[in-house]
Amino acid sequence: MGKNIISQRRGRGTTSFRAPSFKFKGQSKIPAFKEPVVGLVVDLIHCPAHSAPLAVIEFETGEVSTMVAPEKIAVGDEITVGGTEVSLGNMLELQNIPEGTAIFNIESQPGDGGKFVRASGSFAKVGPTVPTGIVVIFPSKAKKTFSVKCRANIGVVAGGGRSEKPMLKAGNAYYKAKARNHLWPVVSGSAMNAVAHPFGNKRTARKSKNRPISRNAPPGRKVGNVAARRTGQRKR
Repeated sequence: MGKNIISQRRGRGTTSFRAPSFKFKGQSKIPAFKEPVVGLVVDLIHCPAHSAPLAVIEFETGEVSTMVAPEKIAVGDEITVGGTEVSLGNMLELQNIPEGTAIFNIESQPGDGGKFVRASGSFAKVGPTVPTGIVVIFPSKAKKTFSVKCRANIGVVAGGGRSEKPMLKAGNAYYKAKARNHLWPVVSGSAMNAVAHPFGNKRTARKSKNRPISRNAPPGRKVGNVAARRTGQRKR
């Protein structure tokens, strides 16, 4: 008897694929202010939805929000949103940050609160200024140009070295995946039986059927190279 493949099971919304959002502490984003505003770090919390700890910020305007915590921050520290002071945790526009400064939580569009470089232990660097904006060098060494009005936090995301701790047993890996609602363990489609996945079979000549498939294929067959623009080895 066959069974639905992963892509089919996800659409059903069962508990195996439903995120435990009731355990999440909320979004981690800093609101946009017209003038520089000072906030006080009142707490550092853990959120299952984030790999880094979150800092709870209480602003002088009365607003309370959470942000990805930088390294070396402590309860009682002050964080300024806006202005020109380059200090740990401050959120400034990229045009006010010197080249070479370590930054994180970079906005994609001015005022969205931060979208890029938010994982624990990560940071980007401010690059040169170009006519279209400011270049930012990501941890992957990739470069992206942002508007000079986009904001970013100064420093390095806390929680570095989190992934260096060994799992030691499969149970720890299971609960890690369960907290983020990932299917675990991950098994290759070619290792399954033919009734369980389109790639699955027991033939030794070809262990999988990873071939181009139409965009209009049914869900049970729509895996692999979906609507591939090209196939074969790329010529150099």
